[in-house]
Amino acid sequence: MATNVLLTIDTELRWAGGVAPGAWETLFERSYNPAGVGIPYQLTKLAEHGLRAVFFVDPMPALWFGIDPIKRMVAPILEAGQSIELHLHPQWATLRNGAPSGSFELIDYDEDRQRAFLERGRALLIEAGAPPPTAFRAGSYSANDATLRAAASLGLRYDSSHNGAEYPWPSAVSLPVTAIAPVLHEGMIEIPVTVIDDRAGPRHFQICAVSLGEMRAALLHAVRHDHPVVTIVGHSFELATRSGRSVNRIHRRRFDLLCVFLANHREQMPTRTFAELEDLRLGASVYPLPNSRLRTYRRLAEQLWSNLIEERRG
Repeated sequence: MATNVLLTIDTELRWAGGVAPGAWETLFERSYNPAGVGIPYQLTKLAEHGLRAVFFVDPMPALWFGIDPIKRMVAPILEAGQSIELHLHPQWATLRNGAPSGSFELIDYDEDRQRAFLERGRALLIEAGAPPPTAFRAGSYSANDATLRAAASLGLRYDSSHNGAEYPWPSAVSLPVTAIAPVLHEGMIEIPVTVIDDRAGPRHFQICAVSLGEMRAALLHAVRHDHPVVTIVGHSFELATRSGRSVNRIHRRRFDLLCVFLANHREQMPTRTFAELEDLRLGASVYPLPNSRLRTYRRLAEQLWSNLIEERRG
């Protein structure tokens, strides 16, 4: 059987400390399209290879900057025929004089407050032109069981916040750290971020966190062992250096070759959106890709190059 692939891109304005209400253009550029390898670049690559992706868009900066930046995020994604779902960082809702007066983590709020954040975020995302969302991912994977209950009460069907590599904080959904199969939990279908086994514990399948060799191995492992889905995470800004001024060539190469790999294996591992997961198998007994010393050493070498060479380019 084929293994569904959720290629998810968290799309947001990066937090940059104190922010003035009208000064969002520079922040937008360094978040949405830094160094020319942000969302427009990623949409182009997806189109070249005929791949589907899910863009988790955080609309909460609209509470501070107005709705225009979010509309500018949403429109190109929809024009490219890709899917948009709800993402959320709560600090945008608590700004006072450009600084947050509340927590950065959703799990630091009670269920009622979380529901209020989610309800506001959903409304803003729709105001920006997106269809009503069916799925949610918390910013920084910061979700707990109360988050799922709040999301379910608003009609959302899927959550993809559980990340065993970030458990128990800030990812606090009460599932095992190695849980990677979809499961019904607190009224939601929880589709965890895929993790692989690392020497120090689980490591999540994020483009800037695992090597291309680990990506390929994890996908082939999932197909070989009949996993219902693999959930991959990227970000609007992570193919650039942290400053947003230069391309991180290690990360761009990973993304580009991941697209090639998925296109070449589309029958075994088709890319899907949440709307295309109607027959998703729940509660499957599956396990992460086992650790390989060789793959780990190769990734550590890549990460060293990325940090010492790529990040110093700008």
